[in-house]
Parts: sequence; structure tokens; C-alpha cells
Amino acid sequence: MSDYKVNEATIAKKAELVDVYVQKMNEAASIIVADSRGLTVDEDTQLRKNLREAGVEFKVVKNSILRRAAEKAGLEGLSEAFSGPSAVAFSNEDVVAPAKVLADFAKDAENLEIKAGVIEGKVSSKEEIEAIASLPSREGLLSMLLSVLQAPVRNVALAVKAVAEKEESAA
Repeated sequence: MSDYKVNEATIAKKAELVDVYVQKMNEAASIIVADSRGLTVDEDTQLRKNLREAGVEFKVVKNSILRRAAEKAGLEGLSEAFSGPSAVAFSNEDVVAPAKVLADFAKDAENLEIKAGVIEGKVSSKEEIEAIASLPSREGLLSMLLSVLQAPVRNVALAVKAVAEKEESAA
């Protein structure tokens, strides 16, 4: 009888954990699934630090829990990524941050492999994640936009200045 109660408590705890990850998956702007097996302690510590600084939550979770959570969250295509050791990076605000940090880190750490992910509710392949990681950061994109918007104003200002200088030299 006592084994039955322990089993019931374990099942209830796992169901609660599944619900926690369903909520995380539903709230996340992006989710990246990676295999971090084989990273040294120093590499793992540095990776977690980089992710934390980017506002990304990084967890190693049992595949069975992640599979159930993905199914409950309506992300069935993601379940295939949960084979072998899986670590999951969640970002609620910056869509590009987890992909960028993990892809940059994977360049130097051979043992880190991106498996798949979810970008704004759409299950994405490893190749799509790596393409997103190659995009400039949000700040970089805003900087590019600002320079594009400033160019016409700058050109008008230069034209007005040239006309004013021409008028002065003619007078």
C-alpha cells in the first residue's frame, strides 16, 4: 500500500511539472531545444551566465515531461526534438536572444548542439534557428532602421547647406 501512495505522489508531482512547462511554453516568445551533453563544467557555467545576461531561462528537463508539455501546449512537432539529453532555453521577450547566444556558444563548444525550437508559436528546425541566430540583435536592427530614416533628413540638410553657401558666395 505504501508503494502505491509514493507512486501517486510522484505522478501528481510530474503532472504539476508538466503544467509548469506548458505555461512556460505558452508564454515564451521563443524556445530553443539543445543537447548540452559533454560540455565541461566551465563551459556550462559560462553558457548559463551568457543566457542569464540575455534574459533567457535555461533548464535541463526530462524528455517525458517536455513531450507531454509540448503536446498540451499544442506544439506537437517539437516532441521529436526531445530524444537524448535535452536542455531548453525560454525567452519571454527577445525572440532572437536564445538562438543567438546558443549558436554563438556552439561555434566554440563542439558539444553543444541545437536540435529545434519554437519561434513565436511556430515549431522551427535547427536550420531555421541558426538562420534567426545570424540576424542582428534588436538593438542592431533598430540602429539600422534609425540610420535609414536619418539618411533623407541628412541629405536635405546637406542640400540646404549647399544652397545657403552658394547664395553667400554669390552675394
